[in-house]
Amino acid sequence: MSVSPVKRQKMESVLDQLKHHTTVVADTGDFNAIDEYKPLDATTNPSLILAAAQMPAYQELVDDAVAYGKKLGGSEEEQIKNACDKLFVLFGAEILKRIPGRVSTEVDARLSFDKEGMIQRARRLIDLYKEAGIGKDRILIKLSSTWEGIQAGRVLEAEYGIHCNMTLLFSFAQAVACAEAGVTLISPFVGRILDWYVANGDKKTYEPSEDPGVKSVTKIYNYYKKFGYKTIVMGASFRNTGEIKALTGCDYLTISPKLLAELSKEHGKLTPTLSVKEAQACNLEKIHLDEKAFRWLHNEDQMAVEKLSDGIRKFAADAIKLETMLKVDVISRSCHL
Repeated sequence: MSVSPVKRQKMESVLDQLKHHTTVVADTGDFNAIDEYKPLDATTNPSLILAAAQMPAYQELVDDAVAYGKKLGGSEEEQIKNACDKLFVLFGAEILKRIPGRVSTEVDARLSFDKEGMIQRARRLIDLYKEAGIGKDRILIKLSSTWEGIQAGRVLEAEYGIHCNMTLLFSFAQAVACAEAGVTLISPFVGRILDWYVANGDKKTYEPSEDPGVKSVTKIYNYYKKFGYKTIVMGASFRNTGEIKALTGCDYLTISPKLLAELSKEHGKLTPTLSVKEAQACNLEKIHLDEKAFRWLHNEDQMAVEKLSDGIRKFAADAIKLETMLKVDVISRSCHL
């Protein structure tokens, strides 16, 4: 017996309804959460890998990564760097067993202002995935949305066919430059934008439609669709389900397990707020940004300047913590040889 669309909607959770309009991505390195919520894609970053690597369930992956670093040899620093890259790929490979789509793996944030360094590290990660039997079509390489990162993305996409996910994106200037570079996907950070406005303004609460992060992503989505850019917009870093629901219809949304759980328990009608048709009717002007214009326009956005540098520092700090954790294992292994 078929169920009417109205009854089906009443039965479906908000998460299930969201999946009809938007590609849902799991923002986690925890395999259990991926198994439970069945997203198409998954994203990781140094902070998520650090958290997962400290869980006893994933100790075997850490051990394998350390063994790999030791096997390649070299200085202690080189062993740790190789172990770190291997750990990211081991997590990515395990995640890919659980999802039909792609996993995002991040290049070290300490390379954020080193175009060639990012290109080399990205190619290294892709080579490690290849060694594990995984093709580059299932990988998104995450790069910081600095000018250097965006240009690294341009080269990786055009010359090597490596798909890139531009992260730590807060300004319209960053979004325009990414579209012009022809990258596969951008991750504008909704929640961190809200955090800045709450911390630096008089207003402490926002309705979802007035949330500064939601408004930023809405403008970027409309601009991309109006001018026919192929780059995927993936809203990220959410603070509450209201932000997610206010971006229903966005290409992709990457959501933490906590908020996925809330959406899965919530019922009621979910109406798309973003659409290509409405975007194409928007009154937006197309702009072109060379390096000088990009730096100026980005610099004019105080929030974006502060959150980009803060995000790079935080990801770098977690990368260092992860390396310190692996260093203990490397030294321990050396002592037992």
